[in-house]
Parts: sequence; C-alpha cells; structure tokens
Amino acid sequence: MLDGSSRAIASVRVVRSYVSGAALGAARETGSMVDPVVTSRLQFALTTIVHIIFPVMSMGLAPFLVYFTWREIRTRKPIYEQLRRFWTKIFAVSFVVGTVTGIVLEFEFGTNFAAFSTIAGELFGGPLALEGMMAFMLEATFLGIFVFGRARVGDRLYFVSSVAVGLGTWLSAVWILIANSWMQTPRGFEMVVENGQDVVHLVDPLAAYLNPRFPYMFVHMQNAAVESVALFMAGIAAYHVYRHHVRGTDVENVAFWERTLKIALVALILTAPLQVVHGDLYARHVYETQPQKFAAMEAVWDTESYVPEYIIAFPTSLDAITDPRAKELLGLGIPGGASWLASGGDATAEIRGLDSFDSEAPPVAVVFWAFRAMVGMGFWFILLAFWGGYRWWSGELFEDDLLHKSLMASTVLGIVAVELGWVVTEVGRQPWVIQGVLQTSDGVSPGLTGSETLLTLAGFAVVYLGLLTVYSYVVTRLIRAGPPTGDDLRSVSQASPPSEQPAGEVANDE
Repeated sequence: MLDGSSRAIASVRVVRSYVSGAALGAARETGSMVDPVVTSRLQFALTTIVHIIFPVMSMGLAPFLVYFTWREIRTRKPIYEQLRRFWTKIFAVSFVVGTVTGIVLEFEFGTNFAAFSTIAGELFGGPLALEGMMAFMLEATFLGIFVFGRARVGDRLYFVSSVAVGLGTWLSAVWILIANSWMQTPRGFEMVVENGQDVVHLVDPLAAYLNPRFPYMFVHMQNAAVESVALFMAGIAAYHVYRHHVRGTDVENVAFWERTLKIALVALILTAPLQVVHGDLYARHVYETQPQKFAAMEAVWDTESYVPEYIIAFPTSLDAITDPRAKELLGLGIPGGASWLASGGDATAEIRGLDSFDSEAPPVAVVFWAFRAMVGMGFWFILLAFWGGYRWWSGELFEDDLLHKSLMASTVLGIVAVELGWVVTEVGRQPWVIQGVLQTSDGVSPGLTGSETLLTLAGFAVVYLGLLTVYSYVVTRLIRAGPPTGDDLRSVSQASPPSEQPAGEVANDE
C-alpha cells in the first residue's frame, strides 16, 4: 500500500513528460497562445462554483424537510404543512438544476482531464458510479412521492419518502467527498503498468475510501450546508418580519415567517459554533497532511515559529494583495495563533515555509484571502446566532430591526463561505491533482488545444450563468408567492388517509 510515496511520484514522470509534450505540441501546431491547462482548470472551476450552490441548498434543506414532515404528521398543525410544502418547492428546483449542472462535471473528467481519468480511473470512478447507482437513484425514486404524493399515500410511507430523499441527498455527498478526499490524502493504492501506462491500482478499498481526510470533509461540508440554508431561511423570514413588525406593513402569513425565523435560528445556534470548532480540527489535520497548503493559508514563505493568525487582515501595500506575507500585514492578528492552530496548543510551534518545498507553491494570494474571508464569515455567523438567540430569549426577536437587517444582508453568505472553503481546498492543493502523486498539468487530456478549451469555457460560462439566473428567478418567484393558503391546506388534510391520523390531534394553527 502506498500513500503518495516517492515510488508513485517517480512512476508518473513518464506520463508527465508525455502529456506535457503533447499539450505543448498541440498548442504550437494550432498557433494558439492559450494554455489548455489554464483554460481547462478555469472551466472546471466555473462549472463547479455554480453547481455547488444547488447541492448545498438540497443537502441543507433535507433535515429541515424531514423535521417539517414529522411535525406535520404528528401534530396535524397547518403551519408545518405550510413549511413542508413551501420549502419542498425550493428543494425540488435545486435538485433538478443540481442534476443538470452536476452531470457535466463528470463528463469533463473525460473531455478535459482524460490523462487523470486514465491514471486514476480505477479508484476515482468507483465512488462516482456508486453515487449515481446508490444515492441519486434513491433520492430520485422517492422524490416523486415526496413532492406529489402527499394526498395519495399514507403518513408512514410519506414520512419514509422524506427520510429516503434526505438520505439520498447526503449519500451523494458521501461518495463525492470520498473521491475528493482521496485526492487530498491518497491511500490504499499502488502504481502498476497496464498497456505500457502507469496507472493507479486499488489494493485496499477501506484505506482508500475511508482515508484520513474524509471524516473532516464530510462533517465540515454537511454542517456548512445546513448552516447555509439556516442563514438563507433566516434572511428571507427576517425580511417579512421586518416589514410587518418594524415597518408596519401588512404581511400575509406573518406567523409562517415568524416560525421560519425561529426554526432557522435554532439551526444556526447549533451549526455556527460547531463549524468553527470543527474548522480548527480540520485546519490542524491539513497542517499534518498537507503542510504546503497550510503554509499558503497562512502566507508563510520562510520556516518560522510564533506565526500570527490574522482573522482580519489588510495589505500594507498594493503588492501585498497579490503577495501577502505573514507578519507584514495590518489587521487583527492573534500572536502565535497560526502556530497554535497548527500544533493544537503551542503558540511557539514551527510552521514549515513555502520555500522549503520542492514543488511550486499554490496561488498563495487566492488561498490566503479566501481563507481569511471564510473564517471571518464563520465568526460573524456565530455572532448572528447568539444575537438572535438572545433577542428571542428577551422577547424582542421580532422588534430588533438591526438584527433583521443583518440577517437579510447575510442571506447568501453561507453559500459564499462554502464557495470560499472549496477555493481553499482545491486551489491550495495545487500544483497537485492527486496530492504528491500527479500534478494537475499532467492530468489534462493529451492533444487538447487552448483554442478548444477557450471556446468551451465561453460556452459553459454563458450556459451556467444562464441556469443560475433562471434558478434565482424561479426561487425569487416562489418566495414572493409565499406559503400555500388555508383552502389548499384543508384540501390536502381532507385527502389524507383518515385511518392514519393520530387520535386526539386537531389540525389547528398555533
């Protein structure tokens, strides 16, 4: 079993020379000055940045929908049916657009990164196939029942459908994150020669699929998804509550938005502190397994001790924007904070600098500033959570206009933080596509020209930004339409099988 050893690195040098030479030769042949490696990476980054929005919405909404369904069946109170039906619409739209945009990503492995697929396909392809056969099929099978079957099936089957849909959504994340985490900390493989080509051969599935990075990525991503949706729900609810209680505007179904705000705050109080605490553990794991990435996160070029952790940082010159360096920034820094973070408690611990690594450094400015912004947002979310919790406890939740405005301004910041987290994860791993084994430039399809990738990049930009615009428009329309009315609720309640209604429960509003 190898885990990015020198043997694995040496075994791909032949592939590296062949791929790099083929790409350069193709570029010269067509006279193109565009690097197909750069444009292929930009294309994959663009499609991923847009696509991740929709899984975040569906994964984050899943536990809320299970809770709403359970409460609706248990209490027969219309408020929970309103919550379930309203947010199910947004979940369904997110699922559909996420499916469309996600399929393209898997094709890009073959069109733009064929060398990577050839070398790592035996290990990388398995999780992607299982994601489709196990997770997607489970979710898609029960989604029809969950979206359209409330009046056609009994309570038990309907609740099972809500759990199955949520489980399928989260299982998708399991297999996708298994594949990605293996690229960060490769385990359970060896390099073998097949048809004259060095390829990855899976020798220990448990070591590969349950690699050290996976639990960190899964907990962090799923908690971030729930936190992002909680912020989204709180921001929308705060807008309606603000209009009704502060501005004095007559808002229909204000009780629905008040309940939404409270439920979102509960979720935010649970997830926001966990994200920061777990992020501390995650960063320490990155330091232990990807020290070059950690050095980029902290902008440390020279190996040194007592490195500060800048929560808020400002460049002291224009050059510092693109070339940030620890101890040369202006801002709120914790002395020895980065060393303490890396070591787990020792503020004088040494951090290995970027100049000590043989491979080229990742784009430090991108990683450093993205990490700062993500961490800053994380602490802001904690402040929002406990601010809202305190106002709720004091009985002033619906009257605090500054809290409402802050929640409204933070509606999509959770998704922005997720995007920044993935920027740190993926850009910080560069120049490797498989850490310590295969460089990204060597994973690009041989013979692919810069002109071809530039054309497809432009096409994907138009299509994906168009899909994002349509998605935003549809979700905005659903939010403006609001929850279903009382007549709609009564019709569904009357159509439910009476034999499964809990005895003694009355369907009335709270």
